[in-house]
Amino acid sequence: MKFRSAMSNIEDFGEGLRFQKVIDETATDLVPDSQVRRLILCSGQVYYDLEAERNKRGIKDIAIVRVEQISPFPFRHVERSLKRYTNAEVMWTQEEPKNQGMWSFVEPRIRNHLAKLNHKSTAATFSGRVISASTATGYGKTHAAELAAMLDSSMA
Repeated sequence: MKFRSAMSNIEDFGEGLRFQKVIDETATDLVPDSQVRRLILCSGQVYYDLEAERNKRGIKDIAIVRVEQISPFPFRHVERSLKRYTNAEVMWTQEEPKNQGMWSFVEPRIRNHLAKLNHKSTAATFSGRVISASTATGYGKTHAAELAAMLDSSMA
């Protein structure tokens, strides 16, 4: 199965456990936080594509943080990541086209938070599919090429 790491054990649903609004970087072999050059914020299954691509390329200076609750926006939790990676460029990555998905909702919130924190980045950049009237091309080869382009721009 492609996304085996997305599966949960029954123990993960035990008493006293809560939904995680933001899931911080889990890799333990990255460069020190101050040397991370890019912080990728994403949500959902695209994380697994990003993580696999980062591992395949042997990249150690890109952190990936999953924003799993979008509304209400988890400002405090995202702020923790922005403060952790103060020298990093901030990017939002989504598999959906730019005019769909969460970009238009999260972008102003991230931008305002970056300004509030006097972060090195003044705005988040976007990586995803180009603006489209359709959520998917309908062609497997085109879909794969678009995914590869999104991963390339995220890992550049």
